[in-house]
Amino acid sequence: MATARQRPNMASLLREELLEARGQAPAPSKDFCQLLVTRRQVIFRWWKISLRSEFRDARPGEIKESHEDFLDDSSLHIQIAIVFGAKVLKHVLNLCRGNYDFLERLPVPLLLYIISFLELEDIARLSQVSHRFKMICNSNTLWESIVENLCDTITPEMRELAQEMGWKQFFFTNRLRLQLQLRRRRQKHAEKEKLTE
Repeated sequence: MATARQRPNMASLLREELLEARGQAPAPSKDFCQLLVTRRQVIFRWWKISLRSEFRDARPGEIKESHEDFLDDSSLHIQIAIVFGAKVLKHVLNLCRGNYDFLERLPVPLLLYIISFLELEDIARLSQVSHRFKMICNSNTLWESIVENLCDTITPEMRELAQEMGWKQFFFTNRLRLQLQLRRRRQKHAEKEKLTE
């Protein structure tokens, strides 16, 4: 059994760059901004966008702060909220406090594997967590895996139909409708074969 010293710290599994966002400040400034959060720093950069002659020679600006300093810098919080929104600011504050969402950082193949074991209601709930989870929970790859786990046999004809209509749609279509659609496909194929003869 591994001791606490031998077990890797979860934070050590994180990449150096935790977050990067780019955006444009609202009018009247319209400056282009970049926000970068690393494991040690918060970096806020801006580039002046203006046709006015007094700003033509303006150089890009940059603020670099440690996580601790950033947590106390309310003026920078306001700038980030104005450009990137309150959700991004909240996320940055959580990162600086060491509150990492490791589930969100797992690679997609591993997430697909984990999600395939969930109940359908839980998959529906997880799809509402974020845009990323919505895409994963509605992906053909996930629903193909679910159908293959739950069905005894999937004929090549069924597989073609599922790929045409989408695996999630295939899963939720009742058996009578599937049989009807398979019968129609057979008829279409038979008609095409007659035309080519």
